[in-house]
Amino acid sequence: MRALAWLTVLLYVQCVARSQTPLEHGPRVPQRVMSLSQCTDALVLELLPPQRIVSVTYLAHRSSDPVLAAEAARVGINYGNVEEVLAQRPDLVLAGTYSTPAARELLRELGAPMLVFAPASNFAEIRSQTRRMARALGAEARADALLAHMDATLADLARSRPARRIRVAAWSGDGYVPGRDTLFNALLDAAGGVNIAAPPGDRSSSFDIEQLLMAQPDVLAYAADEPAPALKTDTADHPLLLRLYGDRRITYPDLYIECGLPQSADAALALQRQLLAVLEREGRASRLGVAP
Repeated sequence: MRALAWLTVLLYVQCVARSQTPLEHGPRVPQRVMSLSQCTDALVLELLPPQRIVSVTYLAHRSSDPVLAAEAARVGINYGNVEEVLAQRPDLVLAGTYSTPAARELLRELGAPMLVFAPASNFAEIRSQTRRMARALGAEARADALLAHMDATLADLARSRPARRIRVAAWSGDGYVPGRDTLFNALLDAAGGVNIAAPPGDRSSSFDIEQLLMAQPDVLAYAADEPAPALKTDTADHPLLLRLYGDRRITYPDLYIECGLPQSADAALALQRQLLAVLEREGRASRLGVAP
């Protein structure tokens, strides 16, 4: 049975390969694209019309981001299985480095047409990956528009930075705090904040609640998606943190922090607006002679 499955996959790959020119070069562009990663889901849905997308993952269909969920609802769904690749017969598979490892390995061994994207950790990588996917899809004009909007938003951010650098910790209660070489750090820096967990070269730091309190960030940043009930949720909403930070708690959208997309600049803009609101409340409290 396993040998039959491998033979079926091999025959499919050979049929597709005969119809392909190199993925990132040449006149032919894929007309049946399948995405096996939530991050490639989000980008391909921005770059292509629905009729050229065979399917995206169930994560996009269930996304808490209403725009992504609405776009995903217009195309098919997959769960990252090789069997689904066979059934849906894409002429290009898009995948992430941390998703569907078994399917990626099998497709790679058989030479299936596939592009794999690593998570972006800064805006330069967002630009590079957006252009790379756009070249493969023949969607350069759409990519140019997305990146022009990103650049304009970054320019707006630079013009309206907070009067002082606000020290911020991304806090979820699980002890993981994103460090310097992360997209969170890039977005926060663009917004005019300072990531307190950003020693050079580190992607993350480990903080318990006592270390967090000793570091004394000005603001705590929480993922906007509602977490499932768990011990870390209780720690994230510890009564002491609620009392000390109150309205100095801000939120960020998981999707645009975890996935390097041109729209991540909009997430940075949302962060900046919240930081400016914190400064405004501090200023009001100071004028009234009360502690912020």
